[in-house]
Amino acid sequence: MNALSLEGSVQQQFARKRLVSFAVPALILGYFAYIFVAFDMAGLGARVNVKNAATLVSDVYSHKTHVTRDNRDGSLEIAIEGERKGRYAPGDSPDWVSLGDETVVTLSGGHVITMGALVSYDIPGYGRVTAKPGASGVNAVFPEGAVPEYISASKNRLMIVTDAGRLTVTRNRTEVFKYSAGWELFFFTLDSPYHSMSWGQIATAALSGEAGAILQDFWSNKMWRHAEVAWAIVETILMAFLGTFGAAIIALPLGFLAAKNFTPLGTLRFAARRLFDFLRGVDGLIWTIVLSRAFGPGPLTGALAILLTDTGSFGKMFSEALENVDEKQIEGVASTGAKPLQKYRFGVIPQVTPVLLSQILYYFESNTRSATIIGAITGGGIGLFLTQAIITQKDWEEVSYYIILIVLMVFAMDTLSGWLRRKLIQGDGGGH
Repeated sequence: MNALSLEGSVQQQFARKRLVSFAVPALILGYFAYIFVAFDMAGLGARVNVKNAATLVSDVYSHKTHVTRDNRDGSLEIAIEGERKGRYAPGDSPDWVSLGDETVVTLSGGHVITMGALVSYDIPGYGRVTAKPGASGVNAVFPEGAVPEYISASKNRLMIVTDAGRLTVTRNRTEVFKYSAGWELFFFTLDSPYHSMSWGQIATAALSGEAGAILQDFWSNKMWRHAEVAWAIVETILMAFLGTFGAAIIALPLGFLAAKNFTPLGTLRFAARRLFDFLRGVDGLIWTIVLSRAFGPGPLTGALAILLTDTGSFGKMFSEALENVDEKQIEGVASTGAKPLQKYRFGVIPQVTPVLLSQILYYFESNTRSATIIGAITGGGIGLFLTQAIITQKDWEEVSYYIILIVLMVFAMDTLSGWLRRKLIQGDGGGH
């Protein structure tokens, strides 16, 4: 090659590199521009509802008490989160609600609401808003001047939302919402004798022989359903366990069929490998939907969905591990006069066991997370509780509770999986 042709080749290479150096960033920028337009990123700001987001966040770490008056017959009801299971007994109320001919609700910051035939709300810095609900509407009256943005009023509905709480008045009902920090009734419901006790009093009662009753009241909590939630966690782990280890049991013999050093017949190997591709090619959620239609909802359906998906994954990994075994160990076992099954048992299985166990335990740990989503579809496990709480759009404190339990479950399974790997694969209880 002469100097001119060499120079031309070098220039072509530099030109190609310059083209690539400009083309790649241009493609990336074009892709991001497409995302910006296709996902309507410009309209994201208009779609964001800051008030709804703030309400959702506050629901995560707090609870609200509903004070509701029926404007038709004057009856009053006070309930945590508006649920029957959290309803105060007639004549009983929290300390910020005063019962009488008129019900007085004292909120933070000097906000006072009086509920009766005439409803009034004393708002510091603004004045008193009154309403007289009846057949003609809510008949709201405001102080002179412009009505603040936090007040929404029409003929048949008045709503005032402040940092202290919320008042809603219609012709038939007057309702006050008050947010309070904490998960109310998490330990004991209102009908429990231990609800009004301090932690010191509960400890004293436990030491005096009431520990069993205290635990029973907590465990049978009708609002938070601790016993049912605990069983749902166990059900989720069982789904992952049955699916993972069931897949491993099925995939091991199939892995021998797919390994070329154990199955010389190419057609059989091809069929086994395509079966693995089919099983793992269909996502676990798709298997869940199909099996739910075929077998109905339930945790067993979720376990079968995991089993099918993992059989394909395990089959591929097991066959690859079997193809990499040391033939000398198998020959050594065969030289003792071992039969074919004995060769596999003593010459092959000990070699692949550490790899197989590591893969199985990793998938078991991962499937505990997958079982949560699968359970939401099949109607089993903690996933069902989580989905039900999200659908209501009001039980966000329960959503956060379930998410915390799921995270703790994943932590526990990760720790257990690591410990088992050390015990079963390394043969001791410590890491190296």
